[in-house]
Amino acid sequence: MAGLNSILKIFLPKDRVFFQLFENVSDVLVKMGGKLKEIVNEPDFEIRAKLIKEVEDLEHVNDEYTHQIFTELGKNFITPFDREDIHYLATSLDDIADYIYASAKKINFYRVDPNDIGIQKMADLIAIGCVQVHKAITELRNMKNMRQITDALVAINSIENQGDDIFDMSIERLFATEPDAKEVIKKREIYQVMEIVTDKCEDAANVIESIIVKYA
Repeated sequence: MAGLNSILKIFLPKDRVFFQLFENVSDVLVKMGGKLKEIVNEPDFEIRAKLIKEVEDLEHVNDEYTHQIFTELGKNFITPFDREDIHYLATSLDDIADYIYASAKKINFYRVDPNDIGIQKMADLIAIGCVQVHKAITELRNMKNMRQITDALVAINSIENQGDDIFDMSIERLFATEPDAKEVIKKREIYQVMEIVTDKCEDAANVIESIIVKYA
């Protein structure tokens, strides 16, 4: 057994790369969530456009990290947890980034005024969700602070439920108060894309839960 442990120690430094890459991705997600909040609270179209470009740049950074994760998965025989879980977690995090960027882009693309309670509450939830995903992922490296991971996962599940509620209330309010059919269509699509971000946060939380059940 001692011999096997010595062999495993030789491989461990290589498999640490996955933790660093996942932490890099989740750190960028926190920045994207913060930028989305700035965007929905910015009344000036041109300033929003600059912020949206920053979100796009961050999304490209995460694409590169995700590509590196898949490259490492192809190269490394030893991985810190199941290859399927690594693939699913990477995909879930990539989806969060994609839909945050899509949410930001659609606001200016459709020339929608983001001074809307539904859009702003959704952005708040997304920003909180990204912070909680980051908290859970940074604890995966050592799995010593299980309370922090489980608290983050509970918070993410709550955020997803709140996202559903805000979506329903926003749609109800939209149909009740917005006389312009085009505006209804545009805002409804933005609500939908933002709500998908909270779903994708929950997807990431589910795979993290799967990992800790297997390995903690």
